[in-house]
Amino acid sequence: MKAVVLEEQGVINVREVPDVPAPGLGELKIAPHTVGVCGSDLHYYTHGRVGKYVVEQPMILGHEASGTVVEVGPGVEGFKVGDRVAMEPGIPDMSSRASKLGMYNVDPAVRFFATPPIDGCLCETVNHPAAFTYKLPDNVSFGEGALLEPLAVGMWSATKARIKPGDVCVVTGSGTVGMLTASCALAGGASKVLISDVSAIKLAIAAQIPGIIPVDLTKEDLVERVREETGGWGADVAFECSGSPKSYETFWKLIAPGGLIPFLEAVCPGGPCRYRWHSGQSGGYRHYGTAGYRGAHRKYLPLCQCVSEGH
Repeated sequence: MKAVVLEEQGVINVREVPDVPAPGLGELKIAPHTVGVCGSDLHYYTHGRVGKYVVEQPMILGHEASGTVVEVGPGVEGFKVGDRVAMEPGIPDMSSRASKLGMYNVDPAVRFFATPPIDGCLCETVNHPAAFTYKLPDNVSFGEGALLEPLAVGMWSATKARIKPGDVCVVTGSGTVGMLTASCALAGGASKVLISDVSAIKLAIAAQIPGIIPVDLTKEDLVERVREETGGWGADVAFECSGSPKSYETFWKLIAPGGLIPFLEAVCPGGPCRYRWHSGQSGGYRHYGTAGYRGAHRKYLPLCQCVSEGH
């Protein structure tokens, strides 16, 4: 079969790779239809690594995917050939301590698509556990199905942030995760969300969402704009979705006293960044990092329904 293979840093080929075998116990063979290109794919290509994960051998890219079931493995119920599905890309060891504690997203043994040394799904077919595969409603497109993965990231982050009605939020970085996180913050009760970037194209897309205030970093200062929008107080929640070391230099200035800071994106290529933790301590800020999402049945399935209903 053909696949999109990252041979090494800076080298990508579309080439033949070995066919996947028949699906095993509890698995489905799926033909991916739409696969998103995540920032991690770009960083593996550009830098050869994301944090501690280093490309040391050829790897198939892609983890945001939807497709069609082409074969049903033994022991699988509720699926049939032809079903349109979305795939959750991280497969944990369900017997691990993390999984038993309900935190399977931080299982050290998790196998995640396109995370070295695990191949991704930007290929003709892939075997995937039925337990981490979700049917798409008839009116949800393959493209929307592929976006359920980054949408789940945004929803999990907004849920952990415990946004209160009327909160003002900031999102640094208006990529896919940034825009979807901003949308989830609004759905969670935020009165408005400021989203920043250096890309006018991305900001123009974000501006189409009611409640979002785009901030072009090439033309204005984000800290000053946040102060203007909050009467000098600062944002209640600030989501870091850019992965840019530069973003961290003044990030703490965006937050109101006692505010919350979720970090969604890894600093790439994994080098040091400057963040004033002492300022965060004196301001009483609360910090946390998000590792994807968990409780997929509480995220993917409701999100499928939300997308189906046009929310």
